[in-house]
Amino acid sequence: MLSDVTTPQDLDDRFRETLAALAAGPQRRDPALPVTDDTTLTGARALDLFDAQATSRQLDLAARWLRSFDEGFYTIGSAGHEGNAAIAAALRVTDPALLHYRSGAFYCVRAAQAAGAAPADRPDAGAAQPGAADRLAAPTDRQATPGGSALTDREAAPGSAAATDRQAAPGGSAAPSPDALDPDAPDPDGSAAGPDAARPLGPGHADAARDVLRGMVASSREPVAGGRHKVFGRADLAIVPTTSTIASHLPRAVGMGLAVERLRRLDTAGRRDGTAGGGGAATPAPWPPDAVVICSFGDASVNHATATAAFNTAGWYDHAGLRVPVLFVCEDNGLGISVRSPKGWVETTLRAKPGIRYFAADGDDLLRAYEVASEAAAWVRRHRRPAVLHLSTVRLMGHAGADAETAYRSTGEIAADLDRDPLVGTARLLVAAGVATGDELMARYDEIGWHVRRIAEEVLDEPKLTTPAEVVAPLAPRRPARVTRAVADAAARAGGPGAAARAAAFGGRPPELTGPLTLAQSINAALADGLLDHPQMAVFGEDVGAKGGVYGVTKGLRDRFGAARVFDTLLDETSILGVGLGAGLAGLLPVPEIQYLAYLHNAEDQLRGEAATMQFFSQGAFRNPMVVRVAGLAYQEGFGGHFHNDNSVAVLRDVPGLVIAVPARPDDAAPMLRTCLASAAVDGSVCVFLEPIALYHSRDLYAPGDGEWLAPYAEPGAWAGGHAPIGRARVYGVGSAEDVTIITFGNGVPMSLRAAATLADEGIGTRVVDLRWLSPLPVADIMREAAATGRVLVVDETRRSGGVGEGVIAALVDAGYVGAARRVAGVDSFVPLGPAARQVLVTEEAITQGAHTLLAR
Repeated sequence: MLSDVTTPQDLDDRFRETLAALAAGPQRRDPALPVTDDTTLTGARALDLFDAQATSRQLDLAARWLRSFDEGFYTIGSAGHEGNAAIAAALRVTDPALLHYRSGAFYCVRAAQAAGAAPADRPDAGAAQPGAADRLAAPTDRQATPGGSALTDREAAPGSAAATDRQAAPGGSAAPSPDALDPDAPDPDGSAAGPDAARPLGPGHADAARDVLRGMVASSREPVAGGRHKVFGRADLAIVPTTSTIASHLPRAVGMGLAVERLRRLDTAGRRDGTAGGGGAATPAPWPPDAVVICSFGDASVNHATATAAFNTAGWYDHAGLRVPVLFVCEDNGLGISVRSPKGWVETTLRAKPGIRYFAADGDDLLRAYEVASEAAAWVRRHRRPAVLHLSTVRLMGHAGADAETAYRSTGEIAADLDRDPLVGTARLLVAAGVATGDELMARYDEIGWHVRRIAEEVLDEPKLTTPAEVVAPLAPRRPARVTRAVADAAARAGGPGAAARAAAFGGRPPELTGPLTLAQSINAALADGLLDHPQMAVFGEDVGAKGGVYGVTKGLRDRFGAARVFDTLLDETSILGVGLGAGLAGLLPVPEIQYLAYLHNAEDQLRGEAATMQFFSQGAFRNPMVVRVAGLAYQEGFGGHFHNDNSVAVLRDVPGLVIAVPARPDDAAPMLRTCLASAAVDGSVCVFLEPIALYHSRDLYAPGDGEWLAPYAEPGAWAGGHAPIGRARVYGVGSAEDVTIITFGNGVPMSLRAAATLADEGIGTRVVDLRWLSPLPVADIMREAAATGRVLVVDETRRSGGVGEGVIAALVDAGYVGAARRVAGVDSFVPLGPAARQVLVTEEAITQGAHTLLAR
């Protein structure tokens, strides 16, 4: 009898009752043969998929059991979505996958593929697990074990007083004693365990179960996130971890597809860099040239802006003639937690996506789901174009453990979903085909359950992350010595074997011979040097190609390096960053441009939730190196308003591990950009290179025509000596430099230098500290220069609330600074149009006044 809420007990009992009632097929079928006359899916392969589905189901039951005594921390399960096993079976183990959080069966199949249960390059070959048919012929005599209905008990945690007196399983059989969990102990019926019985599940399934269970209990031995989150991911399975619940991984999938195809075409052409010359070696592609990208998500996610952006971008590129081999899989259970997807809405939405081929299948019908998935995967692989597979599923046991479904669903609806249980559907297929009997499948189900419970009890005692250092270790590795060496190596190549190619790329006049440069010109030259040295580097964004950027910063780069490496994108920041994320995973070095800082905010989760978390949630197994160029900050004359004068950087400084560089001077811009490129290549860093728009074309500092804000471009032999390490400031001394320390960045640097000149005329000596790096802050330099004068004025062109100045003051306090300190910061306001902007932005007069106030104390 169903309870008002589908519990693990309900689900398990219903499955057992259904299997017991299944009538045997007309005759036994050889498992090596197709299960029906109109399919390529063999009985042995179908049994493998049943095992994967059953393993996923038992993992869901184990999650609820672990949570019942507060040892499990994740109960969003895959029950009802096990049809995605067919998707995995239709793909290759080398096809990179970004998975929905209900992908337990997919994960188990992929692990079995990697373990050799089926040839990874022939997913339709029908190869069986070794011994699969034998296990059918000789099922164990185990009764309903903890992996079966006993998983639904509420039991005490191992080691507690109650743990030694566990309750009987709902079916009446006792849970095994602790001795029974010993692989060398006898079976519960007293007989010795045979070779198959002693093996934990089938090939790969045990590893998959252990991976997932370790994630559930936050074990530090979990192979991808290491106890930081429960994710589906493993590098050797080509499964990229994603914590997304709302499709934020879809733009990355499009970027991966574009990158896979670009690398395939370059490999076919016999070169990887798209140029006639170059120095550094290209990073090898992590996936085969004919790989397809698989990306799954839930039906509610089709409504999210990131999904819309991803579909639009894939279709846009397809329409433009570029190939994007991505298979999107929408697993449609009709619900987004409690909100229903209107009937027909998902199909209508997916069918309407231009440039994306539509396929559909029922997830409770393993056979047809496999056939359709095979057709869809083959189509994408052959045509190198995007497609979507709309997989109808059900959701069993609610959204998660705490979800009371009766608040928004009737018992009739819940019962109807149980009738479509995909695990039952696969069992019916196998029994009707004569491949197995209901009793044999029940024995497999219980055998799997027993092993899953056994593994669950084992991982309970595994270590957890216990220190802050352990938690943050993979977040953003910093190896400054290697970065320094990478810059020196780039210099050696540019001045040595790459000198001829460099001279050709610059038309015979390298930038060090063209005289003093502006900030924009210096960045342009450094980008060119980067493209020469990094064969895998690509520069892209709105208007960066033919136009050369709205401020001319990328002018001429496309002509020199070709449209494959410097190209325009569609107008969508989410997709621009998504392309960068996917390209980084594929082994490229992406340098996307966000045209204005204000335009970043609608896409910032691609940095926060996707880019910055990749190494953190994969312990460095995956990374997405990237240098995001952003034109921003205020003081742009003649072109105002908050969209083009945005001083909001707090959202960037809040992202753990993100590197934020703000070059103010031309002779800092090139070294800092080289550092960011090297850090991305060496450490997989995600860097934001925030370029002050108002300083792009500045030439003068103190008076018109003085040329004090121009600077020569360093020749390669000077790059190592002029290296700008991450987190190191630049200090200017004005006058005696003994009275006050001004700490600033960006536009604040020339304003502070002019204010310091005014103070020097009054006999006041000033140290001006250009932070250069807003994250990580150069704390050691800040403290040294603050202690030198004992008076600190923080000049922060961002806002008083949430601005950079707050971080500087906090760093001073945390480090024990005891001198005087004061702030001059922008007003908490958007930047208005025209002269009104001066009312809310920092001025030179305010800096001078702030210094006087500080000195008067």
